Amino acid sequence: MADKPRDAWLKLNDVAKILGIHPSTVRLWSDKGVLPTHRTSGRHRRYLKSEIELWQNTTRETPELEPVSAMQSAVGQVRMQIADGRLEAETWYQKLDEPARIQYRASGMTMIRGLMTYLASDGSDAASEAYALGYEYASRARRYGLNTVDATRAFLFFRNALLEALINTYDGAHVPPGLAWGKMLGKMHSFTDQILLNLLQTYQSLEEARS
Repeated sequence: MADKPRDAWLKLNDVAKILGIHPSTVRLWSDKGVLPTHRTSGRHRRYLKSEIELWQNTTRETPELEPVSAMQSAVGQVRMQIADGRLEAETWYQKLDEPARIQYRASGMTMIRGLMTYLASDGSDAASEAYALGYEYASRARRYGLNTVDATRAFLFFRNALLEALINTYDGAHVPPGLAWGKMLGKMHSFTDQILLNLLQTYQSLEEARS
C-alpha cells in the first residue's frame, strides 16, 4: 500500500458516508468481495477513493429491486421460517405456553409491517413506531416471565429472519448488491436498532417501577 498516495485511502466509516449506507453493510460487502478492498499489514480494511467512486458510478446503472416489493416477497419466507420449526428450537420460545407463542408470532409480523410502512414513507413516524414496538416486546416479555436476555433473543430472532429473507429475495431476483440495496439495509438496521433500544429501556423502566 506504500506506493499509493496517503490521502487516497479511505477507512470503512468513510466509505459508509460516501455511499450513504450502514458501516455493517460496507463490512459485509467487503468480506464477500463486492467492494474493492485492501488490507494493511495490521489486517485493517482500507479502500481507494478512486475505486469506490468507480464502483459507485457503476452500480448506479444496475437495476434494483424496489424495497417495498422486496419486503413483500420476504414476508412469505419469514412465515415459512416461523412455521418450519425454527422457533421451537429457541430456548426463550420453549419457556412460553401456546397463547404466549401466538402473541410472539404476531409481534414478529407486526414488526415486519412496521418496517414496510417505514420503507414506503419518509420515515417521519419511525421514532413513534419504534417506541411502540419496543414497548410491546418489553411488556410482553415481562408478562410471560422472560428476562432481558430472552426478550432480546426473541426480538433478534424475527429481525434476523427478516434479514435472511431479504437477502434470499435479492439473490433469487439476481439483483447484485448496489446502493439502493445498501440504503435499504441501513434503514432496516436503523429502525430495528431503535426498537431494540426502546425494548431494553422500557424493560429497565418497568423493572425499576416494580422495585
